[in-house]
Amino acid sequence: MSTVPERTEIDEQYTWDLASIYPDDESWEDAYEDAEELIDHVRSMEGEALDDADSLLALLDGFERMSRTVATVAAYARHRHHEDTRTERYQAMNARVSALLSDAGSAASFIEPAIQELGRERIDELLEPTDELAVYDHHFDDILRAEPHTLDPEIEELLADLGEVTGAPGDIYSQLTNADMAFPTVERPDGDTVEISLSNFTKLQKDSDRAFRQEVYEAFYDEWEGVENAVATAYEKTVRRNVKLAQRRNFETAREAAMNGPNVPVEVYDTLVETVRDNLDVIDRHADLKRRALGVDELRMWDLYAPLTDDDAPEIPYDEATDHVVEAVGALGEEYQRRVAEGIDSRWIDVYENRGKRSGAYSGGTYDTQPFVLMNYQDDVASMYTLAHELGHSLHSQLTSEHQPYVYSGYTIFVAEVASTVNEALLTHHLLETVDDPDLRWAVLDEYLERFRGTLFRQTMFAEFEHRTHALVEDGEALTTDRLHELYRELKEAFYESAVVDDRIAREWMRIPHFYSAFYVYQYSTGVSAAGAIARDVLEEGEPAVERYLNFLKRGSRDYPVGLLRDAGVDMTGPEPIERAIETYDSYLDEMDALLD
Repeated sequence: MSTVPERTEIDEQYTWDLASIYPDDESWEDAYEDAEELIDHVRSMEGEALDDADSLLALLDGFERMSRTVATVAAYARHRHHEDTRTERYQAMNARVSALLSDAGSAASFIEPAIQELGRERIDELLEPTDELAVYDHHFDDILRAEPHTLDPEIEELLADLGEVTGAPGDIYSQLTNADMAFPTVERPDGDTVEISLSNFTKLQKDSDRAFRQEVYEAFYDEWEGVENAVATAYEKTVRRNVKLAQRRNFETAREAAMNGPNVPVEVYDTLVETVRDNLDVIDRHADLKRRALGVDELRMWDLYAPLTDDDAPEIPYDEATDHVVEAVGALGEEYQRRVAEGIDSRWIDVYENRGKRSGAYSGGTYDTQPFVLMNYQDDVASMYTLAHELGHSLHSQLTSEHQPYVYSGYTIFVAEVASTVNEALLTHHLLETVDDPDLRWAVLDEYLERFRGTLFRQTMFAEFEHRTHALVEDGEALTTDRLHELYRELKEAFYESAVVDDRIAREWMRIPHFYSAFYVYQYSTGVSAAGAIARDVLEEGEPAVERYLNFLKRGSRDYPVGLLRDAGVDMTGPEPIERAIETYDSYLDEMDALLD
């Protein structure tokens, strides 16, 4: 029987090195106390006059020291919790961190209103005589443009205090799905048994045995039926929170509020959805190729992830995957390649699934730590691509931290998903250029097509679902379990017109954790479009394009996202990058069509 191992059964070399943050939990406790003191220090500065450059610098310095310490304390607790979400000690530490973050937000809530009260003219006067403040010019611009949506200081402080509470639906959802839900065990065609999990579900849906795929699909979504009202309530409260906060901050919609943060025009969102909707015939073509390859009359929901080949895709052990990824990113220069290799060897990555481990994958870390990558590696081509994806995030963070002051060390998801997807595009090119094994080449081509479908088309469908759910609440309609299922099914039928949509797939929205981060998912779609353009430029132009791209990675948040990408050679305000990305996808469908013939 194939079962998920306990964490103690995982070899240390395949776990991340959290001791590089703090050597032990006691050291974390000391840092936690330091963070509390720094929060108190920032809180004590409220009401002090910002009448000269020195006082403004002192405030900004206090905020930075607090933020950096709190971020590192939070990262350690969060990563420990994600290793095994069942562990009470780290559940408690993570809960304390949620309170700490809320406290830090509350303590600093007066800062932006105070800077806004100074106004642009006075800030320019303070900037003139001192070089130390000059670095904050774009930061001040970002704060000042938010003034129409900033509330009175006491209200901002209250909202910050309530951050732990208002974020509760997402926390409850995470605990429910990662720690409490248990999925059934199913028998493989070879007689072995496997336990379904959030991490291996998609892999099991790629099995070549259609009856097995159906059994897994039905067992998985039947399990969600038992918690559908709880999940619907959690999501409804999240949407309602987003709507009410947006209204309170003088935004017309929650979507406008979410996109105002990174200063991305709402038109970018609409252009994405409209352009994808205009090209749904291409995804229908992909579905028809899949139907032909499977030799079936109707494509069912349990066929969507099935490979376009008769045989199971080749296994890709983790160590082999790392070799492929390191070789692929050589297109970005020796220095970038060396950093990726060193990160792998330095235990950035928590590789394998274990019981209680958080599902999915992400890249984490802070300004003062090395990057950390959580994975649930499944020895397949998809996991290799996920590795390349997350390492793209990690290198973006590392390069930004080295080349920017702390105030610009973060970056929005809108640009983050470019860095990750460029790595995927380069991996595809490298493998198709260098791998002779026909089974692996088929698998790579199939993986590219599936990832593109899942990133551009599927995430855009998610984005439309998210937009519609918020619009319903804004129009006064209730988001019941049945209404959410109905809305999701309508979208699934529109995006997969040539497939048979059943009742179970209407629950798919329930397993998407990103819906608890407002208007997040559309950025995967814009990211894959921008990344495709950049990767093509890198492969065709060479050094000039590499230099533009690396400068983009090093700039962090020195500019607004659309401006950063424009300097990298991509204009996301129009449909062209999306259309070009779909053209590339269509050309790979041509290649797959020829192989099938």
